[in-house]
Formats: sequence, structure tokens, C-alpha cells
Amino acid sequence: MTADTDHLSGGAGRSGASAAGATSTGTSATEGSLPQDEALRSFTTTGGDFEAIAAEAIEHSDERIVVNMGPQHPSTHGVLRLILELDGEHVTEGRAGIGYLHTGIEKNMEYRTWTQGVTFCTRMDYLTPMFQEAAYCMSIEKLLGITDEIPERAQVIRVLMMELTRMSSHLICLGTGNMELGATTVYTTAAQQRERLFRFIEAVTGLRMNNAYIRPGGVAQDLPAGWKDLLDEQLPLFRKGVKQMEALVLENPIAKGRLVDVGHLDLTGCMSLGITGPMLRSTGFPHDLRKSDPYCGYETYEFDVCTWDTADAYGRLRVRFNEIWQSLRIVEQCIDRLASSSGPVMHPDPKIGWPAQLAIGGDGMGNSLDHIRHIMGTSMEALIHHFKLVTEGFRVPPGQAYQAVESAKGELACHVVSDGGTRPYRVHFKDPSFHNLQSVAAVVEGGNVADVVVAVASIDPVMGGVDR
Repeated sequence: MTADTDHLSGGAGRSGASAAGATSTGTSATEGSLPQDEALRSFTTTGGDFEAIAAEAIEHSDERIVVNMGPQHPSTHGVLRLILELDGEHVTEGRAGIGYLHTGIEKNMEYRTWTQGVTFCTRMDYLTPMFQEAAYCMSIEKLLGITDEIPERAQVIRVLMMELTRMSSHLICLGTGNMELGATTVYTTAAQQRERLFRFIEAVTGLRMNNAYIRPGGVAQDLPAGWKDLLDEQLPLFRKGVKQMEALVLENPIAKGRLVDVGHLDLTGCMSLGITGPMLRSTGFPHDLRKSDPYCGYETYEFDVCTWDTADAYGRLRVRFNEIWQSLRIVEQCIDRLASSSGPVMHPDPKIGWPAQLAIGGDGMGNSLDHIRHIMGTSMEALIHHFKLVTEGFRVPPGQAYQAVESAKGELACHVVSDGGTRPYRVHFKDPSFHNLQSVAAVVEGGNVADVVVAVASIDPVMGGVDR
């Protein structure tokens, strides 16, 4: 060490410029008489022990770096802003900043009829549209007092579409989460399997996402011709693709090295923060609304509640993979029930049930020609009901109702308030991503920056549902 730098040894926190083995290009001075322009001096590193240099810098530094990760960061699952306080690569504090995707969905629903509200809420968590639609419509049906009058076929179709949506959402979580760690093959495989599900969903609803398919009183239309053949063709290929994903990830030592013991949050933490879904079940607690508070006839289906016992990112990954297989069990039961029965898919009361008989053609989804001929040429009463419900909507008795469903991310609930009119007085959703996101500080603090990506991916937040 030269005489010029002896006086700076251990002073990296003050000058930020010198280090062991550095040679000064400025004039020498003693520590008690540093020149005023020392900030302009430069030093050239010529060698030394980097670990000793880093240890000195940490020992004498009293500052922390605050880094904004997002809201445009590709690993923050939308527009999530993470405010991280770092000590080197070590995360000492983490906070979540939300609101960058606020769309005013809940407020907008107050200015639309009850049925038109489905078009809004389906766009909240854009990966789980069927769950929002189901919770919203079932809460309306509670106010109308028709919960037990929904046709059985409509209920089975609802279960079928929700389970397909659950698998689709889990595939995105598993695929993008592993892609952020560098496993691009996992994502491409997940995207291929999701497309197989979308082929059926699009054939039924006319849309891949934002479906607005579940309506108050039932569903928009029955399954199209050839629906079973389509599922029989795609589901075996889907199973094969999911098995490939499991082979790539589950026992991969690199993946386990990045996931095991990362983002730890035990049962006490989950209960304190209101965490539900795969995060909660990864602690070993088997809470699932489909079992504890069944709806849509879930009590009549055979399936298991999937749990793990590690309470970390790896446990959440295993829970989601296992839930895909359980959803397939439910889907198979739905196929058997739908193939062996028939019946209406909308409530019979013409003053409540959506009057259209929709059909999917080459130009999209619209009223079938038979329905148009019926209301325009043979039934004045049907035309009146169609006109009144489409333009004005139906009236819902004053009151309030709350309905919760088990979404892919956890407990999703809808609270609706009616003043007796044709539009909601208030609609509020309890979105699981919003509640699960409260765990950001708990799962990232104490880890490294690289672990933040893993921890947030294991939460699986979607900011459309958080901000809504």
C-alpha cells in the first residue's frame, strides 16, 4: 500500500473511492487535513484482497440502498412495485406499492345493470375470469332467492369451467415462475398445455379470456356440438404435457436449490395476514372452500385437498402441480354428468333469465337465428322480455349478500348491495391476490435480491385483481 492511501484504509464508507492496493492519482494528505475537493479525486485499483475490501466497506458504511423493483419489471407479474432496502445483495426491508393498474371496475359496476356487471368483473384477475363471474352471479342469486333453483346442468357447467380455469391459472404461475429462473422450456410447455384448455373454453364461450359466460341464473348458453370430442382429444395430450413439466422441475436439483427454504411463511404468518389458497395449504393446513363451504354442488364431487408441509416456494409449487391433477379428476366427473344428461342452462323465469339464445358462428358470438325468428316473428311476449331485460335489466330486492369461492389463488368473494333497482348500489370483491400480497415483507426480508423473484412468483399475484 502506498503512502498516499495509508490514511484512507478503512475509510471506504466516507470517501467511497480508496481500497487496499489502490494508488492515488491526487496529492497525499493526512486524515485530519483532507482537501475540500477530495470528492473529485480518483483512485486506480492495482490489486488486493476483494473480500477484505468488501468487509471494510460494510463495516464502515452506515447507508442502505433503496431499489425500486418495478412497476415495469418483467418478474413482478403485472405492474407491481416493490420497494426494497438492500445491504449489498441482502434484503433488509421490502414493501409493495400497488395501484398502477387501477381500472375502477367496482365503481363502474354501479352504473351498469346486474347482468352487464359480469363483463366488468371477469376482467379483474384476467387469469381467473370464471371465478369472479361465479362469485358475482351467485351473490346476485342469493339476493333474488333463487340459489336452489339454478338448473343442475348449469351448475355442472360452472364447475367444469372453473376447474379448467384453475388449471390454466396454475400453468401460468408455474410456467412464468420457472421462466424467471431461466427455465424457459417449462414456460413453453406450460403455454402449450394452456392452449389446449383455451381451445375448449373458446369453443364454449366464444372468447379465450374475459368470457362473461356465467350469468345470473345460469350460463350464457349450453355446450356446443362436439364438446366432448374436443375434450377427449385434448385432455390426454394435456396430461402428457403436465407430466413433462413435473419431470423438468420437481426433482431438478437446480430448481430445488432456488426454491427450497425460499419465501418461507408458516401457518401462524398465513393466519395473521389472511393468506389463503396454495400459500396457506403449503403449510399443511387443508383449508379449501370447496370442502369446508361447498357451492355449485362441489360436495358431490370426489377430490382431495392438496397440501405440503414446507411452507416455502417449493411447497407452493408442489401444491399447484397436485391441484392440477385434482382438477382433472373433477373435470372427468363433470364430463360424465354432462354427457349422460340434458336440460336447461338458465333459470326458467323470463323476468330473470337472460333471454338470448346465444350461438357461436364464424363472426363471433351472438343470438342464434332461431331465437331471432322466435322473438321477431312468433312471440310478442318473448320480444318484450328480451327488450326489457337487455335495455333496463331486472330488479333485485333490497339487501346485501356475500358469496365466496375457492379461486386458483385462494378465497375470492363478492359482496353485493342492492337498493331494489336494476343496478347494484355497491359491489365489492375480496381478491386473494390482494390479501396474499400482504406477505411480501415476510417472504422477502432476510433473503437475497435473487430470492425476491422466487418469493413473489410463489405468491402468484395478478395486479388486475389487486387494483381492480
